[in-house]
Amino acid sequence: MTNDFNPFSLEGKTILVTGASSGIGQATAIACSRMGARMVITARDRQRLQTTCDELNPHAEGHLQQIAELTSQEDVERLISALPPLDGAVLCAGNSTTLPLQFGSREKFDEMFDVNFFAPVELLRLMYKKKRLNKGASVVLLASIGGTHSFMPGNGVYGASKAALNSVMRYAAREFASRRIRVNSICPGMVDTPLIHRGTITEEQLAEDAKKYPLGRYGQPADIANGAVYLLSDASSWLTGHDLVIDGGFSI
Repeated sequence: MTNDFNPFSLEGKTILVTGASSGIGQATAIACSRMGARMVITARDRQRLQTTCDELNPHAEGHLQQIAELTSQEDVERLISALPPLDGAVLCAGNSTTLPLQFGSREKFDEMFDVNFFAPVELLRLMYKKKRLNKGASVVLLASIGGTHSFMPGNGVYGASKAALNSVMRYAAREFASRRIRVNSICPGMVDTPLIHRGTITEEQLAEDAKKYPLGRYGQPADIANGAVYLLSDASSWLTGHDLVIDGGFSI
């Protein structure tokens, strides 16, 4: 007898993923499609977004892609207008920097908050206000342990933006519950994505830092994507306002 029970399935769901052209966003879009979801993916780079689209599960038909710069109000409103009714969203688009606080000028804070805080919060606000989220939908915000659980030198500007995002997540979870819309966040530790290989930190420093993780390595994008699948699925239907830490044990 075949047992088809799978509470983690995303069959029949339409899911939006931002920042889907690389890293965690790309891995999340691919994982959701493989779990049966119809995907709506967005990013700034058309060519890289197409690469993600080519990797999506072809058996979940009707995938859509939309080019958008999420710090542009015009682009955000155009994206909102193009969205079909959604059963879930994972807001992955973001940026990071390593910068001692003494060099964290107002300009640096503004740049980081525009991408990591104001852009996803405005998208979340409009998805709810314009009723693009179906009753029972699930929204996942990508935060970080750097803003909530671990305070390493040089992460003040980045961490502040993620802490603010995590705070809004809880308020949204409370306010959106009347429509049975769940809002949670994922707080990853260091994940091996192109963002960490930009030369701000040397490869030797990265290798040494990875040794601090009890499980002996940095995360992979798939580690975070699997957490997003859980939060989007019916398996987490009684979970809202929660920050899911996925960090290889670093925060302990």
